[in-house]
Amino acid sequence: MADLPVRTSSRPARSADDGGTASLLAPPREAPRDAAPDTRGSLWSLDGVILLVEDDAGDALLVEEMLADSDLDSSLTWCRSLAEGQRFLVGRTTPVCVLLDLHLPDARGVDAVTQILATAPDAAIVVLTGLAEGEAGLAAVATGAQDYLVKGRIDPEALGRAVRYALQRKQVERTAAALRANELMAKENARLERGLLPVPLLRGDDFEATARYEPGRAHGLLSGDFYDVVQTADGTVHAVIGDVSGHGAAEAALGVCLRVAWRTAVLCGTEVRDLVPLLEEILVAERFDQHVFATVSSLVFPPGGHEVRVLRAGHPGLLVRDRATVRWEEPGAGMALGLLPGTGRWTETTLPLPPGGHVVVFTDGLFEGRTGPSARLGEEGLLGLAGEHSTLPPRAFVDALVDGAAERAAPYGGLADDVAVLHLGWAGPSGSTEKMGRQRTDR
Repeated sequence: MADLPVRTSSRPARSADDGGTASLLAPPREAPRDAAPDTRGSLWSLDGVILLVEDDAGDALLVEEMLADSDLDSSLTWCRSLAEGQRFLVGRTTPVCVLLDLHLPDARGVDAVTQILATAPDAAIVVLTGLAEGEAGLAAVATGAQDYLVKGRIDPEALGRAVRYALQRKQVERTAAALRANELMAKENARLERGLLPVPLLRGDDFEATARYEPGRAHGLLSGDFYDVVQTADGTVHAVIGDVSGHGAAEAALGVCLRVAWRTAVLCGTEVRDLVPLLEEILVAERFDQHVFATVSSLVFPPGGHEVRVLRAGHPGLLVRDRATVRWEEPGAGMALGLLPGTGRWTETTLPLPPGGHVVVFTDGLFEGRTGPSARLGEEGLLGLAGEHSTLPPRAFVDALVDGAAERAAPYGGLADDVAVLHLGWAGPSGSTEKMGRQRTDR
């Protein structure tokens, strides 16, 4: 809507003595003869519109004159009623400062402030009150106005200052509200994501499970990487680790979906050979893009601690720790999930474990970080890093792997991908364990 022209009237401004609304301004004082030319108007170019909602033509004329004499460089639009002012404000995107009289034909008191804010929540409001209406001005500010001015005590400088202050304060209020909303949303998202992190289901202290989880996306606790550990009633421990391609919130949601589906299937007694095809079916049904795929490693630790059965779908190999030695293993692998749905074939490989042996599985973000202009840590580099820390206990060993990989990649942008690491195995003769609780998100 185009700005309405300022309406003027030859009717003299009414004063409080004649029963009308008090005049906004006493006659302006004449400037001293030797005063310097007034150049203030060029100093404050107001990025916004000033709307006067006032039913008295004389008061409107005085406001126009004061704005002309102030240090503001802005046009004035005059509306005689609240309804007319609301029509002007609807759909307006530029900043607006509303000079609002509290005695209008269609609104009285703070109700006028409420209605203006209902129409234009981002409008700054300066209320105009009579000499005896100080309480009304304070009430208007408490209702949502930014300032109030008392008629009869306003001069051009005070009016200009009030308009600038109101617009700036409104901007600060909007910014603060947006920050609070973003902070609240971030807290809610963090609470939700923490609730979706896996809590292992272990039935005793005879199995050690240590994990570290590092989402690559900023301000996130979850990523497309996922893992879980479940011990069934017969004592067998099942574990899974996977990686959904991509790094966003949608990939994180899909990872949670696959993890929950895996746990549900294990608890329902689904055979291992059927687990991976089931996960692929769920991925295809839930993915947001047909090009999204996932790699998965499924592990089964039968009671006794002599072996681990591994089924891989496009996932990296794993480390086997034997006291002070570490070796890399590449069990047989099939196609990643979702590449060619329905055509994949996956077989389980049995790896013997030495007494007290543990298995370390991870996602490729652990070794894909750059360590040079055209070099990456790679699988050999990760194995070398593991060998340097082979005598450490599980938690310290996992931390050494992640921190060491991050340190090597730091000069070249750090670990840009998501990282998940699981250290799994039966407890030693002493029975000591490092149980995996709700995992921290180390940044």
